[in-house]
Amino acid sequence: MVALLCLPLCLMANKKDRDPKYLLGAVPEVEGIVTFQKNFTVSDKNEQQIFDVLYAYINNSLISNAIHDQRQPYTRIISNERENGSIVARIEEYMIFQKTFFSLDRTRFRYLLSATVKGQKVSLVLTQISYYYNEDMDGKNGVLYKAEEWITDKEAVNKAGTKLYPRSGKFRRFTVDRVEEIFNGFMDSFSTKKGVIED
Repeated sequence: MVALLCLPLCLMANKKDRDPKYLLGAVPEVEGIVTFQKNFTVSDKNEQQIFDVLYAYINNSLISNAIHDQRQPYTRIISNERENGSIVARIEEYMIFQKTFFSLDRTRFRYLLSATVKGQKVSLVLTQISYYYNEDMDGKNGVLYKAEEWITDKEAVNKAGTKLYPRSGKFRRFTVDRVEEIFNGFMDSFSTKKGVIED
């Protein structure tokens, strides 16, 4: 019975493992380090107004949610330089692969996020990604994976470039989707969407 319930999820995962969105080039690297970047312009606000919106999104939508879920001090803003228009935060949040009545498959998703505004131009960088997976009930004895050894083209995509490997592939898919969600969240946090232009 359990196997029958899981069958649709497995079929869906197999289809996504061949989706071009997650294949070659989906996980960018800068000098061998997995680094996601997003640039956009906010045409209807000044630098300080933009900075305030960026700070609020990081603090309220990313940090507060992560701390509420896990009650731990790892997630925090580590640099807040208003005069330079720069904010840097370390985030740890749960990435849930599958949740059923019988099981929970998840990992701790850790990353460094920086947001910089110069004039009306915003630069977002998400890097230093790692995963703490398969921990016990006390949060110990898990396995630590770095993005560079786990979700890159070399490590997660087959040699033909046609599908993801089953184990590392799910980390890659969920990471690509989560980063996209975070970056879109920044842009959506500006009340007037017409003023936000992707570079």
